[in-house]
Amino acid sequence: MTTLSDIRTKVRKDLHDTDAGTYRWTDTQLDRHIEHALSDVDLAMPREQSATIATTPGSRDISLASLTGLMDVEAVEYPVGSYPPSYARTSRWDSNLTLLVDSEPTGEDAKVFYTAKHVLDGSGSTVPVALEDALAMGAAGYAAMELSNYAIDTLTTGGADVDRDYAAWGQAWLTAFRQLLGQNSRKNRVRTNRMYVPA
Repeated sequence: MTTLSDIRTKVRKDLHDTDAGTYRWTDTQLDRHIEHALSDVDLAMPREQSATIATTPGSRDISLASLTGLMDVEAVEYPVGSYPPSYARTSRWDSNLTLLVDSEPTGEDAKVFYTAKHVLDGSGSTVPVALEDALAMGAAGYAAMELSNYAIDTLTTGGADVDRDYAAWGQAWLTAFRQLLGQNSRKNRVRTNRMYVPA
């Protein structure tokens, strides 16, 4: 399974920064740029998750506090088990979801369909394999832009245009990264949805 270290290695290859004795970027710096690019991936292609949560008898409110990395609630099946599925109208405020149903729940389950942030750490990753190279490209772009900004006010031995070179590379990588995210964005999918006015 892909880990943060694997993505960092890809970023170093893209940046031609593979000599451990003369790294231009520390692991901590690259991890921050990977985190930045991962946030972009989250906005374009978040994880699609679902969780079954028991309602509280006599209350229409459901706590979403247990949903790690929650970004947005897409739908709520309530009650669970009907065919075709029965979806309830809802209203959300922070980590509280209110079922806009006529009768108060009596403890039945509700199935929450939601989007969540991706996880990328030393143990593994939820980023789709097809997006790993794009993620590394985005992180390399952010790293190059950061070094370019730093080099503007720093005396370098790499020639007068070092800052402009990194800026150009960084901008090219970020443009390609954002185009890939745009092409694959979840927002570009055709989905059916039921519109209603929340409370």
